[in-house]
Amino acid sequence: MMLSLEKLLFVLLLSLSIVFLSVLLSGVLSQQTYAQTAAKTAVELSQESTETTAEEEEMAMSIRVESEGKTIVFKLNDSSAAESFYEQLPMTVEVENYSNNEKIFYPANKLNVSDTPLVNAKEGTLGYYAPWGDVIMFYSDFGSASGLYELGEVVSGGENIISLSGTIEIHKNK
Repeated sequence: MMLSLEKLLFVLLLSLSIVFLSVLLSGVLSQQTYAQTAAKTAVELSQESTETTAEEEEMAMSIRVESEGKTIVFKLNDSSAAESFYEQLPMTVEVENYSNNEKIFYPANKLNVSDTPLVNAKEGTLGYYAPWGDVIMFYSDFGSASGLYELGEVVSGGENIISLSGTIEIHKNK
């Protein structure tokens, strides 16, 4: 049984229509997939950029205290005292024991304490006692005192503060 020419043309047109719709539909799906992938990639890149910026910002004002192979990293706050301390780095100073919860040293120049918050010092706090002009690394909780300002807090190596003695080196952490 032979198909009539009309039926043959109908089947051929139907087949071509199905192929055309398949190609068209796959193109639309591909565009949707492409758009979704592009949007996802843009969001991921934006998040990575934000994370990098946050990491860079966090490290922008951090310092390393080094002594006898031990390192302590402090993140400084954005106060004027922290900035004036940071500008004096690098420095090599003698660290001293003071009381039973802190190590102190004297930077070359007094720090500008305008707009610097007073501190409620706890373990790991980096402070500045303006009346004497000394920087304090607390290895145990202290509390507050008149003229005691906050410079920052320990990020790593805080357990090494208690064993500091003699000469220490302080650098910008880059």
